[in-house]
Amino acid sequence: MRSTLECMPCFLRQTLEAARMATEDPALQERILREVMKLTAEMDLSVTPPAMGRRVHQIVRELAETPDPYQQVKQRYNRMALRRLPELKAKVESASNPLKAAVQLAIAGNIIDFGVDGELTDQKVEETIERALHQDIDGPTLRQLEAEIQKARSILYLGDNAGEIVFDRLLLEQMPAEKVVFAVKGSPIINDATLDDAEQAGLTNLVRVIENGSNAPGTIVEECSPAFQELFESADLMIAKGQGNFETLNESPANLFFLFQAKCRVVSRHLKKPIGSFILCRSVCLNRVETKV
Repeated sequence: MRSTLECMPCFLRQTLEAARMATEDPALQERILREVMKLTAEMDLSVTPPAMGRRVHQIVRELAETPDPYQQVKQRYNRMALRRLPELKAKVESASNPLKAAVQLAIAGNIIDFGVDGELTDQKVEETIERALHQDIDGPTLRQLEAEIQKARSILYLGDNAGEIVFDRLLLEQMPAEKVVFAVKGSPIINDATLDDAEQAGLTNLVRVIENGSNAPGTIVEECSPAFQELFESADLMIAKGQGNFETLNESPANLFFLFQAKCRVVSRHLKKPIGSFILCRSVCLNRVETKV
């Protein structure tokens, strides 16, 4: 997806929120914001929002001299999600369709996104979890996902945010663990999950976890490590969490399923779905092929 004019004020909002997390110095916060304003003034709208977001947050980290402004937020939501995990696992196991329940709850976890909502509260997360099993998801696409999981020899799961990846455990447990590789970011960006977060969430005890070698808040394949690119090219099936992965990979010809919530007007308008919708969809390239068939 290309960026839009609406992305510009969003980046400035993110910048101010991140600057306030990174430093209590108002003068430094102002300097950070003004530097990003210069960047957005010359912003190339042909790039994806995650490509621009990476540059924005690089400025925050460099000027504030902090490698991870969101570290405390990530740890807090990892702990919160882990507290809920036993209860949610029981809900999946008792569901008439465990895969559907696991997908719904994995998508619910995508609400933990400080790139979109820097004022996210525990209450909003809890409310999203509580309504998750009543949310509509696309039935035919769910059946396609189930069939692809069953026949795949290798599955690459692209994680998104800290805290959210605990919810991903519910879906990972519906898959053959020996076939799955779970990918996290190579270094901190917003509240996206890193290897440390995957360890806190218990994913490293469940499946193979790798770093993708990039810190874009999405997946820009050509900028990832050679090892990740090899896995991306060879995987029979990929599951990609979050808006950032949708924005960077929706034109990919790979066998990709996207799971996320529509959380901004740009994505909502693109999908023709209301903000807050639970999205399970495939890449547009595959949809075009299937339409022709």
